Order: sequence, then C-alpha cells, then structure tokens
Amino acid sequence: MLILISGLPGSGKSTLARNYVARFGGSHINSDLLRAELNLRGHYEPGDKERVYAAMLARVRSVLAQGRHAVVDSTFYLKSIREPFERVAQDLRAPVFRVEVKAREETIRRRLLKPRPDSEADFAVYEKIRDRYEPCTEPMLILWTDDEPLETLVENMHQYISTQHDH
Repeated sequence: MLILISGLPGSGKSTLARNYVARFGGSHINSDLLRAELNLRGHYEPGDKERVYAAMLARVRSVLAQGRHAVVDSTFYLKSIREPFERVAQDLRAPVFRVEVKAREETIRRRLLKPRPDSEADFAVYEKIRDRYEPCTEPMLILWTDDEPLETLVENMHQYISTQHDH
C-alpha cells in the first residue's frame, strides 16, 4: 500500500509519518531526507527537485514491488507531483491512501521558527507553497495537528486506512 502524506511546510507531515511507521510499520520515504542523501540540501532549482522526486519514485516502486508499505511525506502541493506516485501504485496494484496534514497559520509560523533537523523550509517558503497549493480532489483523511495528541493522530490515520482498506 502507498500512503501519501501531504501538507504545507510546518504542518507536521514528517512527525506523523515517522510515528505512524514506528507504530504500524512500513518504509518512510521523505523528500527532505532524500534531498540530503543526494547532497542537494539548499538546492531547489527545477532540475534538483526533479532528481529528488525521481529518487522518491524509484524508492516507492522498490518498496511496493517488495510487497511492503510505502509511507511518503512531502508537500505534494501540485497535482502533477502527486500523479506519478499514484501511477506507480496503480502499476503495482497497490492501494493508495491520502492524508493531508494541516495546522493553523500561527502554529506553522511558530514551528518554522525552530530549527528542524531535516527541513530547510521557512515561513517564506510556506507562503510560496501555500499560494500555489492545488487541493487534492481524491478521497482523503484530513488531520489538524495543532491540538490533537500525536498518538491520537496516528491512531486516526490507522483507523482510516484500515476502514478504507477493507472496502
């Protein structure tokens, strides 16, 4: 199965993904971590972004081909970025689950002021992506990370996936 976790910088995608994988298993694939692996931290030209997404797609294909779960977190702010991941899952007959992570702007502003180990996004990057965000029209779970305990968010995500997976 493929789980796509989307959302703006500072919304809590990576925290949710890491904790979900720690509790329920799967392979966590993160755009910031892959960017670092490829020595592309600080490089955000279109060609650099394409290399990161190509590496993410290759990893997703490999994980799904092995029959494992891929939990991918990235902004996925454009439909054109989401579609290749969904096509890979279709090719491999893996179900796709979409989770969008949200937080109030003041929460995001506060989070982005703190240094984060993996992400380089600041509030200006948040605003730029927010203004170009193309909402997903596919069925999805929306989780607000401002006030809910992390364990509850992880449990809600698991319930959603389990319920949808049975249908």
